[in-house]
Amino acid sequence: MSVGSSSGEPDVMVEMNTTPLIDVMLVLLIMLIITIPVQLHSVKLDMPPPSDKKPLQEPIVHRVDIDFDGTIYMDGAPLAGIGALETRFTEFAAMPDQPEVHLRPNKLVPYKDVAAVMAAAQRIGVTKIGMVGNEQFM
Repeated sequence: MSVGSSSGEPDVMVEMNTTPLIDVMLVLLIMLIITIPVQLHSVKLDMPPPSDKKPLQEPIVHRVDIDFDGTIYMDGAPLAGIGALETRFTEFAAMPDQPEVHLRPNKLVPYKDVAAVMAAAQRIGVTKIGMVGNEQFM
């Protein structure tokens, strides 16, 4: 009694043996993981060198507040818009010793308003700008 084909020849195997292919794939994956360089998620900053000298005079500080509706205040006085702020930034950039600009956005202000102020400062050349009051966002 024959279980196979009637001709006596063995049947052709139609399924592919995938075990060697999986082994090769795993070896290639491990080699790829080992050879990829470690990616550092850091921002390169040009920081000034440390100094023990005290400044000769206290820096001039101007405070820029952005209210929840996008209204911009410079040292407590409201400005007409981003154009008036750019005029003030142009004055600051022209000074030999630039004053510090402390930017304090409201917690509810859209990010586009804050980004517009920061982009204007960068475009005009105000270099001493910093964010103040970030603890409100925690």
